[in-house]
Amino acid sequence: MEKKLEGKVALITGSGRGIGRELALMLAKDGAHIVVNDLDADPANQTVEDITAMGGKAVACNGSVTEDEFPERFINTALDTFGGLDIIVNNAGYTWDNVIQKMDDKQWQAILDCHITAPFRILRAAQPHIKRLFLEDKEKGITNYRKVVNISSTSGMNGNAGQINYSTAKAGVVGMAKTMAKEWGRYNVNVNAVGFGLIKTRLTDADAEKEESTIDIEGNKIKVGVNSAVFQYAKTMIPLGRPGTPQEAAGAIYMFCIPESNYVTGQILMCHGGGFGL
Repeated sequence: MEKKLEGKVALITGSGRGIGRELALMLAKDGAHIVVNDLDADPANQTVEDITAMGGKAVACNGSVTEDEFPERFINTALDTFGGLDIIVNNAGYTWDNVIQKMDDKQWQAILDCHITAPFRILRAAQPHIKRLFLEDKEKGITNYRKVVNISSTSGMNGNAGQINYSTAKAGVVGMAKTMAKEWGRYNVNVNAVGFGLIKTRLTDADAEKEESTIDIEGNKIKVGVNSAVFQYAKTMIPLGRPGTPQEAAGAIYMFCIPESNYVTGQILMCHGGGFGL
């Protein structure tokens, strides 16, 4: 049986771990060739190995999405390795929280650079190739829909105290998706966004009350995890009674990557178990 994404080329930032990794495996099982990215080489390379082991094709393009040279390198890795550019998922991200009076410019800018500027630069770098591939398809009489998915959050849609940088960035990617849907519709590109609520990943599953619950992002020591009370709160405030899993989150993105969504563009899908404020 032919796979839905046979031979499609998918680029996913932040796909060495968590939601991005689950999406990479999901798309690969459906026949897509994957360009895996992570800040750290080891998890990205492991994802590539796992995809290869199940008979798929993947290549790693590691490094920070905020590096000036990254967008061109990311796009060129897909074109040089697999010869195509069909699905782009701007998934990489993290939180660095503080209330406004305690947030310095560095903390503010770091989150905007990762969540807003990096996706903008990636899509800008992709544009000439998106247009070229569309014209080549048209010349051959082929109708081929390409996909872009940005990742937003309930924080971006609803705001969240202590996350003015993250909430602003995640609201911005919604505007980006809606704008790019209008700009790239002429090239048969669907551009959508998925907004996540509380999803259990390494960034949320750690105990925020423990001093050692930190990660290093480009030399910055970032506190991760959520207070245990949040998970208790989720049991009553989320209609489904629990946080989501990375697999479930990836499934929401997947729906925007397959042919069944070819007439869906400029839309925001909330994946939050019914609890809008979480």
